[in-house]
Amino acid sequence: MKNYRKKMVCLLVICLFIIGCGQRVQVEEPTTIDVDTTIGSLAEVFSFESIPVSGYSLVGGLRGTGSPQCPPSIRSYLEQYILGKLPDTDIEKLISSNNTAVVSVNGFIPPLASKNERFDVKVAALAGTQTISLDGGQLWGADLTEARMFGGTPKVSVTAEGPVFINKISDGNLQRDKKVGYILAGGRVLDDYGLSVVLRRPDYKISSIIRNLLNERFGKDTATAVSQSLVSLKVPAKYRNQKERFISIVRETYLLHSAEIKKQRIRESIGKLAVSEDKYKYEITLEAIGNECLDKLAALLNSSDEQLRLHAGRCMLNLGSDAAVETLRQIATDKASLYRLEALEAITKSAPYNDATATSRRLLRDEDFAIRLAAYENLRELDDISITASLIGRNFYLEQITQTTYKAIFVSRSGVPRIALFGAPMRCRDNVFIQSDNGEVTINAQRGEKEVSIIRKHPRRPSIPIRLKSSFEVGDIIRTMCESADVEQTSQVRPGLGVSYDDAISILKQMCDKGAIEAEFRAGEMPKID
Repeated sequence: MKNYRKKMVCLLVICLFIIGCGQRVQVEEPTTIDVDTTIGSLAEVFSFESIPVSGYSLVGGLRGTGSPQCPPSIRSYLEQYILGKLPDTDIEKLISSNNTAVVSVNGFIPPLASKNERFDVKVAALAGTQTISLDGGQLWGADLTEARMFGGTPKVSVTAEGPVFINKISDGNLQRDKKVGYILAGGRVLDDYGLSVVLRRPDYKISSIIRNLLNERFGKDTATAVSQSLVSLKVPAKYRNQKERFISIVRETYLLHSAEIKKQRIRESIGKLAVSEDKYKYEITLEAIGNECLDKLAALLNSSDEQLRLHAGRCMLNLGSDAAVETLRQIATDKASLYRLEALEAITKSAPYNDATATSRRLLRDEDFAIRLAAYENLRELDDISITASLIGRNFYLEQITQTTYKAIFVSRSGVPRIALFGAPMRCRDNVFIQSDNGEVTINAQRGEKEVSIIRKHPRRPSIPIRLKSSFEVGDIIRTMCESADVEQTSQVRPGLGVSYDDAISILKQMCDKGAIEAEFRAGEMPKID
């Protein structure tokens, strides 16, 4: 939040200085360009780190744990909002029900977010209301606006909706306050958040040079000279997953590029890359120069310095050369290397598809879970066939990975909600009795039985149990627990018990801890929303 405000103030001051409160600034002398002039030496490249957004809405689907209390101003807003979405709704009855709760919704638009990009949001029952718990609830929809410091009408930048996630895993992060929850990947960005290059000293010639250089380097329409002070940028498709790297390259781009100057610059940068502790800086400098660096970089692939090989190889991949793939693969697969994850990431983001998938598939069998997890995440990003995914109950994904020796269950607690089964198909043993912490769900199979019984108490009539049968295959148990109970008869998906994602992953952890499933249980990080 502080960084956001600082950058906003900085940008405002620069813009006010440039436009002179509506008057064009006359530049008396042209800007001097020498061999060391970079875009970063003449301009600021603005990319806001994260943008706070907030709003109010209703969480519904509660079992009497909500509250009819709502401050008048927020009630008035919600009435207009809900009627705009659902004109025939009985607003008074809806808001005044104990099955709904008025909540604040907060989050941060990610840096350089693209339109429709998803991120986590936080929901919290309003202070002073009698809401007991948001557990099992659903955020029905919310419009979130950016924090504004300089007046004007707040702009709706994000919509949010989805099931409320409450952490129930006792790993040191067990969530005690059930009046607070998260909507995992529930926020959706409505606009692209691009980049701006703002010249410290307005100059039409310089802004045109910057535009031409960047369009020649990254493709036309990458840069647009909006004025003598401002050049707007679009992140090239190649750098879609390396946006911060692209910003660094723009800053390090030189304005003078004669053949002789380039040769000298390459020699100096290669020498500094080899000896400097800040190798990333000179890796970026060389990438900004372009393909003319490739021969010099290739010579570094034979260095005895593994860190140097990593930086040289990654730079070559980003410049479009596949010659470094084998070097990076050797680093990624070397169990003694300190740079395995960096090498794997470089291959995934920039190597040809077949090389990237082959390396990641191989590392699915690695002894180190961090490496296996990174390989899995990379294969997800590459949409590889080694991962089979199915949407469960319209709430989360069940992903199964067969090409791995070590069995593990990974569950996400931020981003897209998903359960990943490493070493599928995975089976549950018989002679098992597992009950959820709240006592609502029971998984039972006596020794010798051919099926697992999964029992759930009816959400609104606890005295009536609902029982379904499942095979011992863990994926089938998850589907039976969590698939919607109201699946259409024509659907090939078998109706389930509608158990929530947060309850399901808590049950899976208990099954692993008690040996009902012989697999390591791993949970991802919680959302970081203050």
